Order: sequence, then structure tokens, then C-alpha cells
Amino acid sequence: MYYGGDYNPEQWPEPVWDDDVRLMRAAGVNLVSLGVFAWARIQRAEGEFDFGWLDRVMDKLHAGGIGVNLATATASPPPWASRAYPEILPKDASGATYWPGSRQAYAPTSPVYRRLAAELVTAIAERYASHPAVVMWHVNNEYGCHLHADYSDNAAVAFRAWLRGRYDGIEALNEAWGTTFWSQRYGDFEEIVPPRLAPYSLNPSGLLDFKRFTSDALLDLYRMEKSIIRAAGGVQPVTTNFLGAFEPIDYRSWAPDLDLIADDSYPDPADAESFRAAAFDRDLMRSLKPGVPWVLMEQAPDAVNWRTSNAPKAPGQMAALSVQAVARGADGVMFFQWRQSRSGSEKFHSAMVPHAGTGTRTWKEIVELGRDLASFPRMSADVEAPVALVYDWQNRWAVENSDHPVRFDHLEVVRQWHAAAHRRHVGVDVRHPGDDLSGYAVVIAPQLYLLTDASAANLAAYVAGGGTLLMSAFSDVVDEHDMFPLGGFTTRLADTLGLRVTDFGALPVDGTHDATTVTVSLEGTSLKGRLFAEELDVTDATVLGRFGDGRLRGRPALTSRVSGAGTAYYLATVPDEEGMGALVARILAGAGVRPVVDGLPEHVEAVVRDGHLFLVNHSEEPFTPPSSLGRPIEAGSEAGDVIGAYGWRVFGRAAP
Repeated sequence: MYYGGDYNPEQWPEPVWDDDVRLMRAAGVNLVSLGVFAWARIQRAEGEFDFGWLDRVMDKLHAGGIGVNLATATASPPPWASRAYPEILPKDASGATYWPGSRQAYAPTSPVYRRLAAELVTAIAERYASHPAVVMWHVNNEYGCHLHADYSDNAAVAFRAWLRGRYDGIEALNEAWGTTFWSQRYGDFEEIVPPRLAPYSLNPSGLLDFKRFTSDALLDLYRMEKSIIRAAGGVQPVTTNFLGAFEPIDYRSWAPDLDLIADDSYPDPADAESFRAAAFDRDLMRSLKPGVPWVLMEQAPDAVNWRTSNAPKAPGQMAALSVQAVARGADGVMFFQWRQSRSGSEKFHSAMVPHAGTGTRTWKEIVELGRDLASFPRMSADVEAPVALVYDWQNRWAVENSDHPVRFDHLEVVRQWHAAAHRRHVGVDVRHPGDDLSGYAVVIAPQLYLLTDASAANLAAYVAGGGTLLMSAFSDVVDEHDMFPLGGFTTRLADTLGLRVTDFGALPVDGTHDATTVTVSLEGTSLKGRLFAEELDVTDATVLGRFGDGRLRGRPALTSRVSGAGTAYYLATVPDEEGMGALVARILAGAGVRPVVDGLPEHVEAVVRDGHLFLVNHSEEPFTPPSSLGRPIEAGSEAGDVIGAYGWRVFGRAAP
């Protein structure tokens, strides 16, 4: 189990380094991410490299038994680079330049930036590929985090090249984008520019392709650096750190190029329910490379510095979120950062070694967590998950384009469906609609607005093969170009669902998405719907629930249809939290899916990884686990007993 954090020795005088190694050993640290933002320290000017200090740090860490996740340092070019080559700087949609003085001030498609980055990575990889301390490579850092997209001339040139590779000629692009609308037809690829500032709405198909291009352009940078590491003889795993369900980058398309998934996580300690969104992100990361353990690369030991109000973590909260990641497939728990910075934008960001020293609660919890992680048995990444929740980045991009019946946060809705299963202690994988879904008892596919023919066929085959599918409003609407298929709505899944949508029935919304709701009545109970109240033409399905009020009073709202050996459900609205819970409970029970452990309160997670039961309490309230679990085991027991079949232990904020 990896344990450690980002280490920035360049921020400290050299006498501190020996103390760092001593404290790392005391805390059980066995891996640090090194050199993430060290470009200016490694290369003071073009062609001038200084590795002496890094050699000494690497050797000290290795002598102390601490491995290195060595960064390529390309995330933040030094000031000399943009002074010599201002063309590397990115621009926003209005044409304004992003200047140096922060981080990520580079255009990903700039040939000069790529050359400078390649020279840096080559020098680092050739020097350290065989160093015994290096156990992993950390390419760049949080791609796209602060610069979601670049609209510079560099981007324009690269976007046109990307489009030429995607479309067989300009007429094919015109057809896919529907450019006859508003006289947008292109006569040549050279006429195309990124979706810069414009008088009114931009072409939605062009916007979607620019999102795809931006994700691919960053991936190409990653691939360039990885290939340099391999060419220099580096055989260690290569990765970069993701950001959960980060909107600008399609991590699913990146996953095959990462030897292991790494993720950063910063849920708000002041939000008592933030652990649920964190659970979704953890399940998403595990699902990107099924069967391969991943690493929680960054989290905060205590408070962060970048919210309006930065609440500290409560006692035990750091351990709870850390073990949550392990339960959901992580083989590493790391932090930003090791020693708290004295200056700079993140000097108020907490660290494993706080300014206040080793007498603090933070340090004591860091040491205790290190002991706990060291006691865990070796486990596969297999997590018991009978349910799949469908999430597709490209669908999200299309859903959140403007000019739709109603605007809403697609990720928020997806996470609410996940939370409905999470509250019921049921394991969930997060999958793409084109993935193999045959092993899941239930598949939940919310707002699958953009649906390819192949994914539609895959969902239909899943149901025909015996699966239970739940779809909700605003699904099966457009193809991969954000264009309506001929024949109206719900064209690909009409036979599986036994219905067609004829009107989306958008409901007025405010900032909470629930200004107007409708009531869906079903078999003695009811649920509140929001965002949509779709009008359905039910052709071959059983009506399970009807709208109880509003303009569609008495019309079908919830249907089911047996298709082959399985059942497909369709809900013509988006339920509120209570309604989601009731409907998910009903669907799970009908499919024979039971909780991991019965009788647990909602604030306690129960997860089974490789046959080991994890119980994580995210509340300050202690709870008494069911007697069916038997007696608890004591903290510090032999490794095989800590979380295994012979016992259990509660981690988190209020263990019994």
C-alpha cells in the first residue's frame, strides 16, 4: 500500500531534507511525488540543467527506504520560457492571453512548448530511468485543471488537423455539423477556427468536436512524455493525476494509456454529504481500468486554501476518506503535500507536516493512518458491484450545451443516482454505455442524451440477455454528432422500451433545479419529478406510474417492458432525492440485489473488496453494527484479521 504525498524539497534549505526523511519514516511514508513543479529549479535557462540537488534528494530518499514517483515537471513552464517564446502562451475565447505568474500557462498544441517539454523530459528520464528510488513516473500534473481549453492560433492549426483526421473531407464535416444552418457552410478546413467569442450561440456539433479535440490534444502531450520515458529505458509504471469526474477531459479515452489510474480528491469537509460525491469519483476511477488497483494521488490532510471558506477536517475525517478510497480499489493513499509551504498561493493549504509541527492532531492522525495502511492485507482491485451506473463524458458535453429544453448539471444528477444506491449500501461500477454490461444485475442510465448506434445496440442486448435497465428522461435523443436521427426521438431504443418520447415537457427551474415539480403516482406511493415531464407514446410497455398533476395529469410517467429475458424501465422525469431512493430500492429489490450489510445507517459505508468487508463511518455519531457480523477485531491485530473474513473493524470519525 503506497503512502505519502507531494514532496517539494526545492522550497526548503538542504538541512531540512534529512529531517524530512526521518519524519517520513516515522509516519510510515514509502512513496513521494517528487519534482512536480521543479522545472525552474532543474532548468534555469534553455540548455542549462542543474541536477545536483535532485541527485542528493533522490539518494537520501532511497537510503531511507522511500520510493519516488518522479514527475516530469512540465506542468508549469518557468518565466524564461515565455519570455524567449511568447508564442507558447495560451489564449481564452476572446483572444486574451493567459500570462505567466501562476501555473499551466502554456498552449498544449504549441510546437515550441512541446519541444521545450520534450527536452526537459528527455534529460530527466535519461538521468533517472535506472535510479533505484524510482518506482513510478508522474507525467505533468492535473492536465487542464486551470486551463480548460486554449483558443490560440496554435490551437486553431491543431484543431484543423484533428478535423481532417476525423472527417473524410470538408463536405463530410458540413454534413456532420449541419452547417447549412445560419449560413455556416465551410468551403475549406482553413476557414474553421476554435469556438471563440461570437455574437450568439455557437454550432453545438462544432463545440462537441472542440471538446473532443481538447481532450485528445492533452492526451497527445501525455503520450509524447511517456514515449520519451520508455525510450530512455524507464520500465516503471507511468501515470498522471486525474481529477475525478473532471468535465474538460474524457478520462475513459485516456485510461488505456495509463499504466494505473491516479486521482486527486478534495471533498469539502464542511459538507456532511460530500463523502457521497467522493464515493462516486472513487467508483469512477476504479471502473476506468477494471481489475487494476489505482492510487489516490492527492487529498488534503486538513483544510485547503481555495474555497470561500476553508473548513478543517474533523477528527477521523481524513482516515474515513482515505479508507473509503482503499475500500473502492485504491492501492495507495497520498496527500498534497508533505511539508506545508512557507510562501506562495498554497501556503494556507494543509500538509502532512503542518507549520505548527508534529504535536498537532493532523500529524498524529497521519502517523496513525500510516500504521493502519501498513497493516492491510494485499488485495485485488475487485469490488462487489452488482449495479452499473452509466456515465459518458461526451454525452455530458452534449447535454450541457446551450439551447436545450432545460439547462441542468448532468454530473449532479448522475451523482444523485449513485447516492441513491450508496445510501442503500449497494456497490456500483461507473461504466460507459458501450462497455460489456452483462455481469450487472441492474444498469442505471440517466439522461443518456447522446447515444451512438453501437451503444444503443449494446443496451438493448443487455436487456435481452436478462439485465434490468432503468433509463430516465432526455435519453436517446441525438447521435454522436449531436444531430437528431431521422424519425423523431427515442429512435434506437423504442423497441426495447416499448415507447417513444414525443415532447420533452421542460419544467421551469431556478438555482436548485426544483422550482417546479410534478408528482408521479405509482402503486400506493408517489415521487416528485423535476426538470422534465415528458409526453410518452406508449406502444408496448406496462404503465407503472402516471403523472399526478400538471398538464400531463393521468399520462404515463413510469413504464416497464419485458424484452427478451430482461426488463427495461423508463421514467419520463428526473426524481428528487427521496424519489430516486424509492425507485432505486424498488428496482434493486425486483432484480434481487441486496445490501452488502443490512441494518446500517446511511452515513456508514459498507464495501466488499476482494472478500474483505470495509465499514467506514462518515458521521460523528457512533453506531452499533448488526450482531450478524460477529465480534469486532481490535485495532493493531494481525494483518489478515484487520478487515478480512475473520472479523471487521470500523474506520472513520466515530468508531464504536
